[in-house]
Amino acid sequence: MDFLDPLLLARWQFGLTTLYHFLFVPLTLGMALTVAIFQTAWYRTGNLKWLHLTRFFGKIFLINFAMGVVTGIVQEFQFGMNWSSYSRFVGDVFGAPLAFEGLMAFFFEATFIGLWIFGWDKLPKGLHLASIWIATIGAWFSAYFILAANAFMQNPVGYQMAQDGGRAEMNDFFAVLTNPVALAALPHTLFAAFMMTMGVIISISSWHLIRRQNVDMMRTSLRYGLWGMIIAFAGVALSGDQLGLVMVQTQPMKMAAAEALFDSACSADASFSIFTLGTPDGTSELFSIRVPYLLAFLSTHTLDGCVEGINDLNLLYTNELFPQFADQVDGNFAPILWVTYWSFRWMIGLGGVAALTAVVGLWLTRKKAKRDVPNWAWKLAIWAWPASLVAILVGWVFTEMGRQPWIVFGLMLTEDGVSPSVPGWTVLISLIAFTAIYAILAVVEVGLIMKTSHKGPDPLPEPGSPEAEQPSVENTPTTVY
Repeated sequence: MDFLDPLLLARWQFGLTTLYHFLFVPLTLGMALTVAIFQTAWYRTGNLKWLHLTRFFGKIFLINFAMGVVTGIVQEFQFGMNWSSYSRFVGDVFGAPLAFEGLMAFFFEATFIGLWIFGWDKLPKGLHLASIWIATIGAWFSAYFILAANAFMQNPVGYQMAQDGGRAEMNDFFAVLTNPVALAALPHTLFAAFMMTMGVIISISSWHLIRRQNVDMMRTSLRYGLWGMIIAFAGVALSGDQLGLVMVQTQPMKMAAAEALFDSACSADASFSIFTLGTPDGTSELFSIRVPYLLAFLSTHTLDGCVEGINDLNLLYTNELFPQFADQVDGNFAPILWVTYWSFRWMIGLGGVAALTAVVGLWLTRKKAKRDVPNWAWKLAIWAWPASLVAILVGWVFTEMGRQPWIVFGLMLTEDGVSPSVPGWTVLISLIAFTAIYAILAVVEVGLIMKTSHKGPDPLPEPGSPEAEQPSVENTPTTVY
């Protein structure tokens, strides 16, 4: 292996910076909605508890949003730095949704976040509440445009090849925006983001409750997080099922790789393995735990549907669909199997662990519980955040690694997209620099969030004090920052 290979280093750099940036995106999407819901509850009830929760989780949201902006800018730089051939090839298509994301959705979102930050004691309360809801919608639109751009890499639509054959030109922007992959990925991404946010809320609330701090508010946020986790997990499962159907139609090799299925399977053979040990080429299976018919159902919504295998797809791609690329990949169009296989299972498994934590938490904190929640349960609940975070990260790894060896499915191999004139040592320098800078930013980010989380919300007024009276919304002090 050549450790100064520009392709290898460029892939590592983009993968690391993308995953690092994706640490902040889901929390922004989910926490914006949470803050909007909490502020709405305060607006409707006048209960100071909801105001304090809004202020508390609003600070976490803003810290995370700022870090997401900083790390997101680097992503676009890399298209010109390390992936200039790819940028030239799809720039006419890829640039349009990115431009909409930056010029419309992001600035739309940022403008109303600014109004929300500085408008507490300046805007009418209804208008101030509307600003956080509009910012939330703007964040979701931003995610949609990014997903539409990524969906073109998974399933190219709305384009035509230039006469010289050197680049793709967009001829139907509506088709790009309504790409079935993007339409299926949006709800899956939003529910996953909300699920991760619920993990953060459960972890923070449990940390305070184990120390008997801000008990009333933290119990409220905990129950919100527990119910939200279950709802989000159900949404992730249902939307993931639809995304899987689209994936089978547009990228059957990804589904085959997710199961490490070498030979096409039909009827009872189309089972799903929970855990498998075998040879890398699939010629021998040493041990496997399988669920009969499940792979067929996930792929076709029938119990007797056929699922194409890696070997048959390689023959199809080599002889009929993509013969011009066959020599470059030595006739093997499959991604790295162990990455695709295990990331798919870790995504599902860790998401299930987080949801199970919520189910147990709801049972232990129910009103009719006969005893207090034991400390071990609070300590276990703190892991809801890491479990949901790793689940969404490996889900993104599955999405991108499962597309390989394509950078644009069926149109361009990843190895053809790298900058031809950039030597490996320059990519290595930028990789080391970005890694070092991101490590520093990670310390800052984690430190700020931990400090804010440990401090917790402002305590509620003591019973009997004038501040303890439930004021009307109009008379509630609103200066937050």
